[in-house]
Amino acid sequence: MPDEGPGRFLSRSLKVFQENLRNAGPAMTAGYTLPAAMLVFGGVGFLLDRWLGTPPWLLLAGLGVGIVVGFAELARIVWRR
Repeated sequence: MPDEGPGRFLSRSLKVFQENLRNAGPAMTAGYTLPAAMLVFGGVGFLLDRWLGTPPWLLLAGLGVGIVVGFAELARIVWRR
């Protein structure tokens, strides 16, 4: 493409870059879903354990729920594509 100037090349490169970012969005979201669910539900379980004096049972239950919810959300994101 010898007649393609630097401005045209840059414009085309930016369009391709934006398309790649748009396509990578679900994958980036999926990477944070499982750890976030585990942190949130595990944290709630930890706080409830401290409040009720029942360590480590609610923490473990919260982590279990977080894993289930995280994988369910992960599957929903991946299979939506």
